[in-house]
Amino acid sequence: MTTDTGTTRAQPAPHDAIDPAGMRVIWLLLIAAFVAILNETTMAIAIPALNESLGIPPEQGQWLTSAFMLTMAVVIPTTGFLLQRFTTRQVFLAAITLFSLGTAICLVSPGFLLLLVGRVVQAAGTGIMMPLLMTTMMNVVPAHSRGRMMGRVGLVMSLAPAIGPTMSGIVLDSLGWRWLFGIVLPIAVVALAIGARWMTNLGETTHAPIDVLSIILSAFAFGGIVFGLSQLGGGHGGDAPAGSAALPWIIIVGGAVFLALFVWRQIALQKKDDALLDLRVFRSRNFVVAVVIMAVVALAMFGTFSLLPLYLQNVAGLEATEAGLVLLPGSILMGLLGPVMGRIYDARGPKTLLVPGTIMIAAAMFTYSTVGAHTPTIFLVAVQMVMSLGLAASFTPLFSASLGSLERRLYSHGSAALNTLQQVAGAAGTALLISIYSSFLHAGEQAGLDASTAGEPGARAAFLVAACIALAPVVLAFFIRKPEDQEH
Repeated sequence: MTTDTGTTRAQPAPHDAIDPAGMRVIWLLLIAAFVAILNETTMAIAIPALNESLGIPPEQGQWLTSAFMLTMAVVIPTTGFLLQRFTTRQVFLAAITLFSLGTAICLVSPGFLLLLVGRVVQAAGTGIMMPLLMTTMMNVVPAHSRGRMMGRVGLVMSLAPAIGPTMSGIVLDSLGWRWLFGIVLPIAVVALAIGARWMTNLGETTHAPIDVLSIILSAFAFGGIVFGLSQLGGGHGGDAPAGSAALPWIIIVGGAVFLALFVWRQIALQKKDDALLDLRVFRSRNFVVAVVIMAVVALAMFGTFSLLPLYLQNVAGLEATEAGLVLLPGSILMGLLGPVMGRIYDARGPKTLLVPGTIMIAAAMFTYSTVGAHTPTIFLVAVQMVMSLGLAASFTPLFSASLGSLERRLYSHGSAALNTLQQVAGAAGTALLISIYSSFLHAGEQAGLDASTAGEPGARAAFLVAACIALAPVVLAFFIRKPEDQEH
């Protein structure tokens, strides 16, 4: 067993109580998660301003979001190993240090390339942090209280989406995009200092070797799939060279081949308990269904949230601050309802929340596919509140029921698998919807239309694709059940 000098190792909580040291670790992780989510939600609004400031097209600017999610998709599969090989304190300090370093790089970046590098470094820290939080939650909180605790987590983590877009709009309109990182950096440094002083280790560590080949395969697999999707309908219009239409599909197929090799490698290694990502978590039917729902919701949700700021600013003609305010009421609602959703889950199970939640998500996206340049802003606020209510009703049962269906020794791998697929799906959704929007935008501009008129049909088409995708979770929601230990 490995420990850090000068620290103590907290024990897992008994079946009917939450260990105080473990709760302290959870709150420290929530602080770090708040910083990471605040950073990401400020960037969603900032992309149009960055496109204009840096002189880059939308399909290039969206890589500041897609590269972030893609990096997390590459990093997160390693966390199942990292959380077993290293102490909680070591993993936490490494994650928050990477995030702080990446934020500093973005702050001083002179152009797009270094800004992209900073975003990748930020994502490496964030990718470690989220599975660490979820795994710690599963180990510390007893089964019968997980829904309630997940609800409290939702309350804290929804503060960032509530603050981020509005703060981003105000900062962009008054100070400039660099201040987005200038505001986040001190918060991250404070979180690092608090963690260095108070972080406690949980559980035991192992000495399993890391498989470099698995990391390489996962990078090519997820990277190829998302990059290929980003090139579909990339907006090159009539200037695209001959044969370029087939290139994205070649990249996607290549990524799928590497993904198959990655899976084959993990199956071989898990026989010796040396897998980078133990795929035995997929033996649980309940886990598989929950992960599929989470991935599909993430694909539609992240794609929509990346496209929505473009629509609000480029088509609806709102300022950055106004676009942020459109998102604010829904985020506040989502946070306030977090504890309520957790209690409902503990008392009534997942279907009571998940079925209406997924219906609201799909309905909101179908509504977005009908909006135009003259849609009233108050109507957009109402639609966003419906979507936020659906997300609040979906995430608590999905996280609780999926990881709760696994054996304790597989929590870290289950959290890694869940977060990996969520991020890959989110990156794919962002790339896909922005590509659809960009293809319509470029075609309209070549026909002599202004950006608002050219972008409106593209936004509608992209929202419609997201809405159709969001129908799948509505059906799958009926097949989620509450794990037996949580029932008791």
